[in-house]
Amino acid sequence: MPTELDKDIQRFTAAVTAPGQMFETVPTTRRGVEMPSFKNAPPSLAHYFAHFCNDPEKKDAVFLVDGDLRMTFGEVYAAATCVAHGLVTKHGLQKGDRVGIAARNSVNWILAYMGTLMAGGCATLLNGWWTGEEMAYGIDLCECSLVLADPQRAKRFEGQDIKSKVVVFDHGVPSEGLAEIWEPGDTAMKMLGEIGPQDLATILYTSGSTGNPKGAYSDHLGVVSGTMNYVAQTAMILQILTARGEAPTVQPSALVAVPLFHVTGEVPLFLQSFALGRKLVLMPKWDAREALRLLDEEKITYFVGVPLMSYEMATHPERDQFDLSQCKSFAAGGAPRPPEHVTKIKEAFPDGFPLLGYGLTETNAVGCGNLNENYINKPGSTGMPSRPLVDMAILDDDGNKLAQGEVGEVCIRSVANFLGYWKNEEATAAAYTDDAYFRTGDLGYLDEDEYLFIVDRKKDIIIRGGENISCIEVEEAIYAHPAVAECSVFGVPDERLGEIPAAVYFTHEGKDLSPEELTEFLREHIAAFKVPAHLWRASDHLPRLGTQKVDKRSVKATYAESIKAA
Repeated sequence: MPTELDKDIQRFTAAVTAPGQMFETVPTTRRGVEMPSFKNAPPSLAHYFAHFCNDPEKKDAVFLVDGDLRMTFGEVYAAATCVAHGLVTKHGLQKGDRVGIAARNSVNWILAYMGTLMAGGCATLLNGWWTGEEMAYGIDLCECSLVLADPQRAKRFEGQDIKSKVVVFDHGVPSEGLAEIWEPGDTAMKMLGEIGPQDLATILYTSGSTGNPKGAYSDHLGVVSGTMNYVAQTAMILQILTARGEAPTVQPSALVAVPLFHVTGEVPLFLQSFALGRKLVLMPKWDAREALRLLDEEKITYFVGVPLMSYEMATHPERDQFDLSQCKSFAAGGAPRPPEHVTKIKEAFPDGFPLLGYGLTETNAVGCGNLNENYINKPGSTGMPSRPLVDMAILDDDGNKLAQGEVGEVCIRSVANFLGYWKNEEATAAAYTDDAYFRTGDLGYLDEDEYLFIVDRKKDIIIRGGENISCIEVEEAIYAHPAVAECSVFGVPDERLGEIPAAVYFTHEGKDLSPEELTEFLREHIAAFKVPAHLWRASDHLPRLGTQKVDKRSVKATYAESIKAA
């Protein structure tokens, strides 16, 4: 039965999307199917930046806080125009060129992203936690003409066969750290007349069930639509809080504690902030106490992170020393929260509410949201489909819609969905149904109130603290060791991270390989977060299915028991 908040959401959504309003929708055809899009959305991210950064009401407000560095919206835009001009005049960037960005979160990461798009390039977001080998693969896959890397990431490139031009930039004062791509000029203004909705905008990397990461590419229409869908929801929630007398009384602000190369950091956190006039406070490294200090000092109104982050703040022994009354939302994405965490967070932060979002790289983060008291009432749900753009269906293997309550694959259709996987038409075709629904690989059902419940995963992936890990990719890395004859990788529960990778391996006859030696080998080839936290050496061949594939369920059941026992 719909709650009062459900009714408010429906009422306010109808109000902000009505004809003549900012979020009015009109039909658009994608993949041969008509679906809603925003009538008043900017034609590209470049136009989006130009409009909101130069808005007289926002231009002089603080936008980015990075240690001692503070920049207004107007200053950030002016700096990004220098990056755009420098990329074209110093490095010959042309429209559509892929520009890899490999760096930690900073003001200069943001300026590199903005400048790339404002010059007509495609921002290609390399995972900053990858090894040099993995980065080289991602750069080659998407045919980057240029790679912008900070010193730490650039050092990992040493010894790698990278055909792209690599430009090293540093953090700190933009004109100094970005000197190699910095040149005042009018490129950004000229390109506003050339960049449109169907032009290539971004590539983000996704670890599905097929081994190596795939490059999920989107046009400006997709990314802008995903961003504006979040803005519409925030506008609606703000109206509800205002009507209740619970709205923040300070400038909207958010702590950036998740990587900007992830879709959660990129779209709902970073890109949405332009339209909201929201201040972003960057944290170079996660620390729960430092996060509490910044929430207090900067009067943060919104927090988003992987589930463990808000839980660590809620249970921190020094939590009561800080004033967190302005923070109204403690959101999580990337993985479900344990239901008991929801109550704990609400008790710890009585002035705010826990929230949960569900979206994917391929949907530009758009999917579902479970908000405020609705999340308290249904803590096991990822919420209702995000209006006004999302059309969600539960489908069987043949693409037929299932009845309410039946378990099937969660599928999402919206104008925000990605266009495809770079140079992988087969994977792109497999990802979509004939009527343009993206297959998420998650199994779930919709209850009588249209709330989504995820019950299992179709794809062979592990979600470690919000980071997707392909079991097959880790298995391939293990098999690369000449002593390994058989292996199986699977996820095991972890109280802090939700899930962590574990593996069992069996060696060739006469070969000796300890778990410690295998771990050291893996650290040279795959990112640290992918290396199994638990590693067992089997004394005999691994059990097989009738197809002669390793029986992963049986292996997991046998070895995971030893963790429980411990």
